[in-house]
Amino acid sequence: MKLLKHINIKNLLFMFSITLLGLYAQGVKSQQIITSPEEAHKIAKEAFIFAYPMLYGYKTMVAQTQDPLDPGFIGGFGRYRHYTRLNTPEDKDINAPNNDTSYSWAWLDLRAEPWVLSLPEVSGERYYTQQWFDLYTHNFAYTGARATGFGEGSYLFAGPEWNGEVPASIKKVFRSESEFIGTLTRTELKGESDVENMLAIQHKYVLQPLSEFAGQKPPVPAAEIAWPAWNESRALSGEFIAYLNFLLQFTQPHPSEKELLKRFEKIGIKAGAPFDIKSLPRDIQQALTDGVEQGLKEIEEVMPTLTNSGEVYGSREQLKNNYLYRAAGAFAGIYANSVEEAFYSQWSLDSSGQPLDGKHKYVIHFEKKDLPNVKFFWSVTLFDLPGRYLVANPIDRYSLGPRTDGIRYNNDGSLTVYVQHEQPKGDKYTNWLPAPDGPFFVTLRCYGPDDVMINGEYKLPKMKLQTNSKILR
Repeated sequence: MKLLKHINIKNLLFMFSITLLGLYAQGVKSQQIITSPEEAHKIAKEAFIFAYPMLYGYKTMVAQTQDPLDPGFIGGFGRYRHYTRLNTPEDKDINAPNNDTSYSWAWLDLRAEPWVLSLPEVSGERYYTQQWFDLYTHNFAYTGARATGFGEGSYLFAGPEWNGEVPASIKKVFRSESEFIGTLTRTELKGESDVENMLAIQHKYVLQPLSEFAGQKPPVPAAEIAWPAWNESRALSGEFIAYLNFLLQFTQPHPSEKELLKRFEKIGIKAGAPFDIKSLPRDIQQALTDGVEQGLKEIEEVMPTLTNSGEVYGSREQLKNNYLYRAAGAFAGIYANSVEEAFYSQWSLDSSGQPLDGKHKYVIHFEKKDLPNVKFFWSVTLFDLPGRYLVANPIDRYSLGPRTDGIRYNNDGSLTVYVQHEQPKGDKYTNWLPAPDGPFFVTLRCYGPDDVMINGEYKLPKMKLQTNSKILR
């Protein structure tokens, strides 16, 4: 008993989950590989790019619903966890979080029955949005200020196989391609004095199983699941296939992916099938590993070429099965909004094409005519690299925009933002966005974007390098 006291409980749970994953992989003979090493490499690259956002979506879901020792744990499925403040550098549930709204997380298990979300009436002066995503990370539904208005109402979320009766009081039914879905809900917080008002609204977001909402007898509970433990190195290797096979059993294959999934079967990818990479010939193992490395390289290489968030976040219909862009979105910051809800763009290079680094000083200058035209509000937020988290700084400022206290516009209505590690002198301090002493990138977020942004026509001002108090054009 004394020995057990010295065992880290989280590590014990982790080792137990790894054992479960091993039993899952080895309990049945692994899928037969019916291809050459050359073709295995090609398919592995393609499949890894397809799977990348699903892998990191799973990482978030299993931590938040299954690991009580994880800082992001929300208590399981079917309940909200509300943040009572804006995000800080200590918050690492997801990368590249916003610093504009307070987050609320929830995950739903739709296998036994649908769930119902009931929303309160909210003042038109407070922005809130509820983004709903499936296991593919598609944003398949929205509720909130823009999508369903500020009035009260109840909305039903159903899995792909459900065909039951919809209560008359339900305003809209949203159907998912997967049996598990999540929401990243954002509620505007207008400073420390506004916390109680915001909490009162958050606590009126009510989730109920359909049977409870309708006053009916609940169905038979869904089967218990042995959740594979998350291991980053395994997920970024040929063993990603074990995770993908696990996830695919909770999804409905889309008609447009029939041939794709058939091709994936050549390397052992199939919904619910076991996968043990060690049972494969060494040349196939190496081919899978090399394919994954090539896939990750392509995701990283496409990142600097993307400027319109509508290319990488959205519904299946919006993304048009562009798996590389979908993966790039997850790499940049998983669970970002679709473009009609919020437009995102970013600076990762300066105007001369060099990566941003805190050893330099930069300026972003918005001409008056180029200031974002939005229905709600906008901001610029800075993140470190490679973590892609908010950056600790002496003034606790992680984003800057029209709502920032003391922000100063120029006499002609333009706006200049100073991005640097050291605190600038004089009145530049009010428009300072603190940077780390190292690599970083900056994201522009626009809530309620206009058609120019939605159509991908907005031109992002350049991030210009300052040298000896001069700005390089």
